[in-house]
Amino acid sequence: MTNDREEPLLPAARGPLSSAVVDCLRGAGPPPPYDGIAAAPVYGDDLQLALYLCYELHYRGFSGVPADLEWDPELLRARAALERRFLTALRADAHRHDEVDEAFAGILVEPVDGTGVSHFLRDSGELWHVREYAAQRSLYHLKEADPHAWVLPRLWGRAKAAMAAVEFDEYGGGRADRVHARLFADLMADLGLDTAYGRYLDAACAEQLVTVNLMSLFGLHRSLRGALVGHFATVEITSSPGSRRLAEAMRRTGAGPAAEHFYDEHVEADAVHEQVVRHEVVAGLLEAEPHLAADVAFGVDATVFAEDRLAGRLLGDWSAGRSSLRTPLSREFTHVS
Repeated sequence: MTNDREEPLLPAARGPLSSAVVDCLRGAGPPPPYDGIAAAPVYGDDLQLALYLCYELHYRGFSGVPADLEWDPELLRARAALERRFLTALRADAHRHDEVDEAFAGILVEPVDGTGVSHFLRDSGELWHVREYAAQRSLYHLKEADPHAWVLPRLWGRAKAAMAAVEFDEYGGGRADRVHARLFADLMADLGLDTAYGRYLDAACAEQLVTVNLMSLFGLHRSLRGALVGHFATVEITSSPGSRRLAEAMRRTGAGPAAEHFYDEHVEADAVHEQVVRHEVVAGLLEAEPHLAADVAFGVDATVFAEDRLAGRLLGDWSAGRSSLRTPLSREFTHVS
């Protein structure tokens, strides 16, 4: 298992924007130009990787990149331009509801005949699909709960206390071996994957980058605290049933005990978290700041939008027999107990 404290390596660029950011982080050039940001496909590989690289400076950074670049004024201006394009597109493409209850209504009741990724993996997925899914999701799960922690100083009272309680569980309740990011690394080890933080950034598809950039965008902006709470609520509401299906997929494909445990843990924990988040975090926030209701609803809508795009990419590739990764994994892996 790789040392999980190592800083990740910078990935290969995917176009002129991400190339400019990589060069800037290496001290070899300026941030990307604004005209290039305006012209790039907003959900495409190049813009999303450029934004991901800027955001990652606020997490663990990259090997060989000075830590103080996190607050470099020129890089922050470029990040702001990338964010404006991303947020504008999300508001245009994802916005469906202005009321929180209406936004929640679409995710509280599961469809009878679900066709999502967890349904596919449970019913017909092979071990190579499970490994790809874990590699894609590692971009978030190896820092699980970190983006949502940014909202804590922006809440108070009832909402803050409840949010801190849920985050405490996500961080293992004081036990390092139960931190959810640690449990996911154990899952990856069961699947024969490299557990190094950021190891699969080069391989991840643009749709996966969008899902992580979304929570970083919401987390880093106090003005979007309502959207981050909406994002967190969506994750917790949908996690328990989805995790139950994924736990069944782990068992059926022989992924290994740690892989099973990760999702079994989320079935029970997130069923409780859903109630706490809805009735204490969301309700507490809106009691204190009722004007944020539309932002919470937007956070729900944007999360559903991003996750649906990712599901479409994964299922589209897999149904065609293709890898969803930019650099495919070997399909010959066999789990050894």
